[in-house]
Amino acid sequence: MPVVLIEKETPQITIVTLNRPERRNALTIELLTELIAAINVASDQPEQRIMILRGAGAAFCTGLDLKEAADPKKAYATAELVSKTLITLSQTRLITITAVHGAAVAGGAGIMSACDFVVAADGTRIGYPEVRRGLVAGLVMSFLRRQVGERNMRELLLGGELIDAERAKEIGLINRVVPQGDLLSEAQEFAGSILQGAPGVLAQTKRLIDELWWRSVKEDVDLALKYHMQARESAEAHEGIAAFNEKRPPNWVIGT
Repeated sequence: MPVVLIEKETPQITIVTLNRPERRNALTIELLTELIAAINVASDQPEQRIMILRGAGAAFCTGLDLKEAADPKKAYATAELVSKTLITLSQTRLITITAVHGAAVAGGAGIMSACDFVVAADGTRIGYPEVRRGLVAGLVMSFLRRQVGERNMRELLLGGELIDAERAKEIGLINRVVPQGDLLSEAQEFAGSILQGAPGVLAQTKRLIDELWWRSVKEDVDLALKYHMQARESAEAHEGIAAFNEKRPPNWVIGT
C-alpha cells in the first residue's frame, strides 16, 4: 500500500494523505520521497492551485521514524529528505493547507509549519521534543521564528513540551481550531476562499513573503541542516533515540 495517497478532489485541489497509520505516520525515507514527489507532481499541473495535506489514522504525524533513524547509515539521508520536504513545501507555487489531528510532533510539526495555512482538530498535541532525543530541531527554526517569535520559539524548542491546539493558535503556530469532524470541511472552506484570488498574484504573494526576510527559507534550512547533522552524529543522539525505542528515560552524561 502506498505510504502517501494522492486524491484530486477537484481540477484545482489535490488532497495528499500521509498513510502509515500503524506508525502514526512517522517519517521514513520512503514516505518523505513519495511526499516530495506528490508535491512536485501537483505543482507541475497548471490547473492545480491548492494542496491539502492530512494524515491517516490516529495522528497527523509524529516525526521521524526513530527505528529507521537509529541506523547511522541512514542518518544523513533522512535529515536531507526532511530538509528537502520543508523547502519543497514552502517554495511550491501551490497554496498549502494542513489539516492536523491527534498529534503533530517534531518533524510532523515541522511539515505543518512549512505550510501556508493550518487548521487543527480539538485535542491535537503539537510540539518539538527533539532536545529530549538528543537532537537539534534546527530544520524548523526558519518557520518558527517567522510565525511565533523568538520568545515562544525558545519555549517550544528548549522546553520540548507538547502544547494543545488552542495554545498553538494563541502563539500563531496554527490558524484555526475546529471539532475533528469539521477538519476537512474547514480546510476546504479556506481553499474556496483562496480560489477567489488570481492565481498569478497568489504565487507572487507567496514569493514576496519569503523574500521580505533578510535570508530565504532555503538558506535558513541549509544552515540548520549542518547543526542538525552535528547533533544526529553525537553520542547524545544515539542515547536519546535508543532510550525512545527502548521506552526508558535517557541517561544524559555531561561532557559527551
